[in-house]
Amino acid sequence: MKRGNYTEVRDFVFQGFSNFHEHQLTLFVVFLTVYVLTLTGNAIIVSLIRIDHHLHTPMYFFLSVLSISETFYSLVIIPRMLACLVGFSHSISLEACATQLFFFLGFAITNCLLLALMGYDRYVAICNPLRYPIIMNFRVCIMLATSVFVAGFSLSVVQAVATFRLSFCHTLIQHFFCEVRSVLDLACHKPIINDILTLIISLLALTAPSIFIFITYVLIISAILKIASAEGRKKTFATCASHLTVVILHYGCASVAYFKPRSENTEDQYQFISMTYTVITPFLNPVVYSLRNKEVKDALHRVMGQKSQY
Repeated sequence: MKRGNYTEVRDFVFQGFSNFHEHQLTLFVVFLTVYVLTLTGNAIIVSLIRIDHHLHTPMYFFLSVLSISETFYSLVIIPRMLACLVGFSHSISLEACATQLFFFLGFAITNCLLLALMGYDRYVAICNPLRYPIIMNFRVCIMLATSVFVAGFSLSVVQAVATFRLSFCHTLIQHFFCEVRSVLDLACHKPIINDILTLIISLLALTAPSIFIFITYVLIISAILKIASAEGRKKTFATCASHLTVVILHYGCASVAYFKPRSENTEDQYQFISMTYTVITPFLNPVVYSLRNKEVKDALHRVMGQKSQY
């Protein structure tokens, strides 16, 4: 299709890991292993929370929602990346690219908001324990979880529509998926408004939730320090340790990717940074909640013990 003095692009090609051609089979095996472990870990967490009544609490309800969201988040990116690594087509249509970008951003923003919601849950549980069952009842939890999905995908649709209203004059996406800034680089004209919009959405999806979590943890730590016994302080903080670890991993990796100037990284370095929050973080989340959370480990032992009796 021609528009003005240029031909509008309708298909793109992923550069992927072409600079590591001799290592692509190794990368495929590593990423496939991580992906299978990610799916398995999230499936175990969701199943445990559903089966074990000890985990039927708001904290673990939000954890199960996060695990489901992380599963779909990985599904949007990794299978196509794996296909490219073993020689399948590196091309993608404009419509398919828009779809991938929309779902990737939707689940990514939702995950950020869910982590903030989990921080709020810990704040209410520790700072207002007597009213916790009333404030965080099941209906409220459903409404809050639904709200973060609506907010996440609303921001995503704004970003996707604004991005794909542009005209594109280049075909090579210097990435392994349709990441926003890599797609914007293909536009015929420098999209200043889109760059501003991307920054605003990044602030709403990363900075605002991280500030909210920081404030909740200041209040949580203040409440914990008022507990008389050292054992009580340790036990109370242990309920936050897994969430805090995941928050640091998640927001740390994403912030480096979206707030560090692209000019400071080569394309290979930028892809490596992107791998941390598209491949590594979803894998580490269930690992952290499995290894650092006593209640989840106890639930796993109870379920395994029940099965061994049959």
